[in-house]
Amino acid sequence: MNVRNSTYNFQNVSNGAESELLRLQEQASMGWNKEYRTLQQFGLADGMKVLEAGAGPGFVTAQLLEHFPHSEITALDIDDALLEEAKLRLSHIPESRLTFAHASVYETGLPDNQYDFVIARLIFLHLHNPQQAAAELRRVLKPGGKLVIIDVDDGVFGAIEPEIGIMPAIIQKLVQQQASRGGNRNIGRSLPRLLSGSGYTDVDMDAILQHSDLHGIEGFKRQFDINRFTGFYKKGIITEYEYEELNRAYEQFDHSPDAHAMMLFFMACGTKP
Repeated sequence: MNVRNSTYNFQNVSNGAESELLRLQEQASMGWNKEYRTLQQFGLADGMKVLEAGAGPGFVTAQLLEHFPHSEITALDIDDALLEEAKLRLSHIPESRLTFAHASVYETGLPDNQYDFVIARLIFLHLHNPQQAAAELRRVLKPGGKLVIIDVDDGVFGAIEPEIGIMPAIIQKLVQQQASRGGNRNIGRSLPRLLSGSGYTDVDMDAILQHSDLHGIEGFKRQFDINRFTGFYKKGIITEYEYEELNRAYEQFDHSPDAHAMMLFFMACGTKP
């Protein structure tokens, strides 16, 4: 059953497919070294059978394949277009190391007790029923296997200089709009109780900090690109004044030699009993 029940649809992004793919690529690469380190601390090791839930265009998949050369990876996504991007990008990888699953995270169709480790990166904020998804991922884990959720919390998203004064008000509107559609842009703070409530034990959590002085500023510029907000303006979610102020502030950020930014991502881990 290919049930989307998600607020993200690649076909509907307002910044266009090409820009969105570049944004996703930057997003996947900026903090990878820290994510890799934390995944290892949570128990991910070479030789494991790994499920990447919501693999999208395969940017993180490629990192997993490179850094865990003896692991078998299953890349799962419901979006046909993104899955095709991943298949093209990773067509050189043998099937013994990489398989693709076109399915919903709510009903993967994968066997029980199959995986040592599941990674769900930046998908839970979009899910209408995150507890159902966490339970399904627990089903496919082996006893003792682990789920790591990597996600955001817009209440503590980070900082940007020069400051975009209108940004907090816009973020709050986007949080409310996401909630009205069934998602949760503040899910980071809820990850430990989500895992505990879905039957996981030994729950742990960490934070990953990305800073433009360490990871380069271009990726941050893509995250704050005004084109990402055009759809919200056209739908009336943000006002003309807010959109124009955001555009003015983004231009200042884009051209300032002193511009810098940081963002926080949260990683929570639970174990299947």
